[in-house]
Amino acid sequence: MKIGVKSAVCAVLATGAVALSASTASAAIVCNAEGACWHVAHPEPYIGRPGIFVHPNGWRWAPGARYVWREHPGRGFWRGGVWVVF
Repeated sequence: MKIGVKSAVCAVLATGAVALSASTASAAIVCNAEGACWHVAHPEPYIGRPGIFVHPNGWRWAPGARYVWREHPGRGFWRGGVWVVF
């Protein structure tokens, strides 16, 4: 009986850990109107900002499109080739 209860508890904990890790993975690609793109862990601060476009993490630009990857640690955005922190 104790083994069954332990197994059930482990199954519930494992399911909760998987659900929690899936809900926190909100990576996205953000691009500005100048064509600079970067990865973000939390896209919410970028939504609704003029000239900023949020795409899903698997997004790819079309062949021939003029975009460039510009990664930077921390929270902010690229404007005129300069990282602006917010």
